[in-house]
Amino acid sequence: MSQRSCLSVILAAGEGTRMKSAMPKVLHAIAGLPMVAHVVKAAEAAGATGLALVIGHGADEMRKAVQKFAPKAETFVQEKRLGTAHAVLAAREAIAKGYDDILVMFGDTPLIDAAALAAARQKLAEGAAVAVIGFRPPNPTGYGRLIEKGGRLVAIREEKDCSEAEKKIGFCNAGMMAVAGNQALRLLDKVGNNNAKGEFYLTDIVELAGADGLDVVATEASFESALGINNRAELAEAEAIWQARQRREAMLAGVTLIAPETVYFSHDTEIGADTIVEPHVWFGPGVKIASGAKIHAFSHIEGATIASNCDVGPFARLRPGADLRQKAKVGNFCEVKQATIEEGAKVNHLTYIGDARVGAGANIGAGTITCNYDGFSKFFTDIGEGAFVGSNSALVAPVTIGKGGYIASGSVITESVPDDALAFGRARQKTLPRKGKELRERFASAAAAKKRAAE
Repeated sequence: MSQRSCLSVILAAGEGTRMKSAMPKVLHAIAGLPMVAHVVKAAEAAGATGLALVIGHGADEMRKAVQKFAPKAETFVQEKRLGTAHAVLAAREAIAKGYDDILVMFGDTPLIDAAALAAARQKLAEGAAVAVIGFRPPNPTGYGRLIEKGGRLVAIREEKDCSEAEKKIGFCNAGMMAVAGNQALRLLDKVGNNNAKGEFYLTDIVELAGADGLDVVATEASFESALGINNRAELAEAEAIWQARQRREAMLAGVTLIAPETVYFSHDTEIGADTIVEPHVWFGPGVKIASGAKIHAFSHIEGATIASNCDVGPFARLRPGADLRQKAKVGNFCEVKQATIEEGAKVNHLTYIGDARVGAGANIGAGTITCNYDGFSKFFTDIGEGAFVGSNSALVAPVTIGKGGYIASGSVITESVPDDALAFGRARQKTLPRKGKELRERFASAAAAKKRAAE
């Protein structure tokens, strides 16, 4: 089957009115990725060599989005919504290119398993003209039933048309199917609209193919894989399923999740073995973590690279461009953005490091800020190897702290500091004996006078 060409036609033209959103339904995200992009990934994993997306509502927005996750996909607009077969035929030009297999999929089934798609394609390789993907929901009410005889699929019966015996069938239509490329257009063109809604139903090709003596079969996917999303409640359910799958996969790969149900991954999160993740950690897109790191509770990490044996959190925020090298530490209530924390460097408490480099072995004291933005432009701060920055310091970029430089606590540093130099950037302390007592008495007297005036 590996040598067979395959086109995946993904139907993504639905308006999704039940989502109560101005955004096309299939662009709502699961794990930070539009649900239709999950469908594209599954199609590609199942061997699809061509992609055709049938779009409608929000066509321009859809095209822009598709360029990000499927730049080689062709898009076709379904001008009028006249049924699923009509939607597939919107991609006639792509289907006519002569692919061996045509996979028909839906953009709102983000959990579809690539193995289920591959199984349907395998049936085409064995000679079937149509392979319908079915599933067994906990409650089949409302789903079309797959009617089989002698190992062949003879019809897809909508529940309202089912006999009492057929209603007891638990094997239901998931909507997706694989069709032999040399039969697809001929069968689709034979689909009529002689029904109550006057629409062209893709499911009709089962009986049309059977009437022509072609082999039609059903394959089975899990209930979760076939789950379609119509509203935000179902979107949340799909997110929960995806997260549960990913957590299990991470743990089986050697990652320790102390409270798995509280950890949230993105679609592209990479975590090495022997990493420990404490409760309530959020991984946004673009996170790569090497082996042996420790991510403490309530940390938020996005677009960051974390090397082996780093220590992050608790309550740390790593924003895009954060690059932690081996054994670096970013502690509690710290934020790092577009900055490199080199090997063994420590950013321990209540600190912001943005647009900067912190050299190997450097120590950044509590309350330190790299002042990287003047309201118009960003500037860079370079902190050398082994430097020590005292607590409550402000480093006003652009500025360089040399190798081994020492910044006294409470300093505002506006000029670069040479290697091994000590820099003070604060006002000289002045102590006035008894003036504290006098000041308190004056304030108390003023407050008492104000109270009397109010009475």
